[in-house]
Amino acid sequence: MNLSSLTIPGARAAVQERKTTATALAESFYRKIGKDDPQIGAYLALCRERAISKATEMDALAAKGENLPPLGGVPIAIKDVLVTKGIRTTAGSKILGNFIPPYDCTAVARLEAAGAVMLGKLNCDEFAMGSSNENSAWKPVHNPHDLSRVPGGSSGGSAAATAAGMAVAALGSDTGGSIRQPASFCGVVGLKPTYGRVSRYGLIAFASSLDHVGPLAKTVKDAAILLRTIAGRDPMDSTSAELPVPNYVAELDKPVRGLKIGVAKEYFGQGLDNEVRNTVEAAIQKFAALGCEIVEVSLPHTRYAIPTYYIVATAEASSNLARFDGVRYGYRAAGVRTLSEMYRRTRDQGLGAEVKRRIMLGSYALSAGYYDAYYLKAQKVRTLLTRDFEDAFTKVDVIVAPTSPTAAFKLGEKVDDPLAMYLADIYTVTANLAGIPGISIPCGETTEKLPIGMQILGKHFDEATILRIAHAYESSRQSSVLSS
Repeated sequence: MNLSSLTIPGARAAVQERKTTATALAESFYRKIGKDDPQIGAYLALCRERAISKATEMDALAAKGENLPPLGGVPIAIKDVLVTKGIRTTAGSKILGNFIPPYDCTAVARLEAAGAVMLGKLNCDEFAMGSSNENSAWKPVHNPHDLSRVPGGSSGGSAAATAAGMAVAALGSDTGGSIRQPASFCGVVGLKPTYGRVSRYGLIAFASSLDHVGPLAKTVKDAAILLRTIAGRDPMDSTSAELPVPNYVAELDKPVRGLKIGVAKEYFGQGLDNEVRNTVEAAIQKFAALGCEIVEVSLPHTRYAIPTYYIVATAEASSNLARFDGVRYGYRAAGVRTLSEMYRRTRDQGLGAEVKRRIMLGSYALSAGYYDAYYLKAQKVRTLLTRDFEDAFTKVDVIVAPTSPTAAFKLGEKVDDPLAMYLADIYTVTANLAGIPGISIPCGETTEKLPIGMQILGKHFDEATILRIAHAYESSRQSSVLSS
């Protein structure tokens, strides 16, 4: 069985039809992880005992001839910002290096209830702060397509594990592009749902009004299956929406002819790599060939998105990360004599440079005398960005854009230039500020064989449409490859 191309329906069917067992499948993945992950660095923890226990449960159902649940026996891995009962969860930070959560986050609980086999926890930028997965306290993640390059961040471990065939699919989190950008860099599908579609209960918070939980997968159909599983109201998260969850898989094959595809000129301006531009523009023409109407739209406040995001996100981070102080759980500095010294040394030793930078930026933006000038103004601009999308969606069904201005860059290339690193998120942060859904799908390669991703943005709670359009493009691209 080719683990690198195995999809969710394929894995489930193999176990259901007794072509293999869920236990044997999990062991195959663990062997592959043992062989390939030392070079890639995607995993921070394995949970073999828990995985084999769930796999054994699925094998018993299959042996009795019973129908497996939707993810029965499917090996999946989890970004290390999602808490897992009894399994070390660090958020990529030294300050949580010994944290063993007493409960499961809702998204993981729903996956396991649907029969998924959880292989382990995946590496990420510390507290999900980064665009390259070089900010992990433990080790960087390498791009499976070129080990000298980054996988994207902050869900770099999730994208790399999926692309390398070390999990059938994975969960990640997206605060400013952290699912979509690594999906683009690693050549997989990454979906950020609408804010409120998926519960954030058990997600270690970075910026509470921007954080989203979502899937990374090999195909659009796999992403649809995972979203269907984890979506829906959760009484443990007051921001989760009381809305019915569509059957996304059933919607995938509906025709796309006649749908209006928006193209925003602001996403094709200065700073966009020519190879990325040409590849995404060619993909847009494929939508025209599928019978969609291409419509130019404008998102005039896009140029303010990065400064707005890095005020709102850092302000919320400075508040959320105040709880990591060495008092109740996590790392505590040794040899201190006073409370203030314990706070100071614990946070100095336990937090990395990028996290400290963002806490300081956020604290400054919220400080007396600067709140109105920075945080309040950023919230007003956020409203304008949201209105841009609302106006555009009166004219079109979705908006198509590049996911990232470049393909994967070299490890170390932007570490010393935070602004250059922040600009890697220029096309993704707007969706988080507006709370709209977005998906990144592969649409081609550079001359160096590095994946290029295309982003499809949709209306609030209209994941069904972006998944349908993404699936239509994916199918047409596969047909083109087969015919050539």
